Amino acid sequence: MLRYHSMQKGDPVTTKPKFPAIELKDLKFWYQPGGWQLAIPKLSLSSGQHLFVRGASGSGKTTLLNLLCGITVPNAGEIWLNGMALHQLSASRRDKLRASEIGVVFQQLNLIPYLSVLDNVLLRAAFARAPAAAMQQRARELLTALGLGDNYWQQKASQLSVGQQQRVAIARALLTQPTLLIADEPTSALDADNRDAFMQVLLSEADKSGTTVIFVSHDSQLQRYFHYQLAMTALEQGVVAC
Repeated sequence: MLRYHSMQKGDPVTTKPKFPAIELKDLKFWYQPGGWQLAIPKLSLSSGQHLFVRGASGSGKTTLLNLLCGITVPNAGEIWLNGMALHQLSASRRDKLRASEIGVVFQQLNLIPYLSVLDNVLLRAAFARAPAAAMQQRARELLTALGLGDNYWQQKASQLSVGQQQRVAIARALLTQPTLLIADEPTSALDADNRDAFMQVLLSEADKSGTTVIFVSHDSQLQRYFHYQLAMTALEQGVVAC
């Protein structure tokens, strides 16, 4: 049975049902029976809680992210996103839910270089079919809060520094105030100073939106920014306090 409060037209974006932001139950995924298997007995994060997922290349981090995003479905078990049974949805409904409820910051950022800063952010609104006027206002507010005032809005993404591009990527991911934000190794190419600045901005803006962050990295130094961690080498322990 689905447990979900569907948002009606005109509802404020801040209205969210009172369920865990993300919850996994007896999750199992394998590419072929008897082969490599990802198994997580239980994982639950409330709204605004942030999780650091640590693991080396080949440990299953990407597989886990694909499951959390609804790109891949589990062979067994359950994935609940804000009260919605993600594992029971059709591919098209998973696509729609991902557009509105899951923000992603990629390692390569994936900005469109010839589009303006504002248009790059508003692309998310188009995919989520969110109200244009409200999203225009929120995009401007987010960019301003991230240090990119109106003099940047019409600049092409290709004209920005790497640090500024990262802030645009954060604004885009948080535009619809998603339940979940997934950050996939976004700091791997940064030096220590830029890495720390990025972490502070990302988590600060996520807190303002009430968004749960799942941050994936092989860099154990980033663990200090999080209250919870999940080690890919010890999935049976689930989420543990840092």
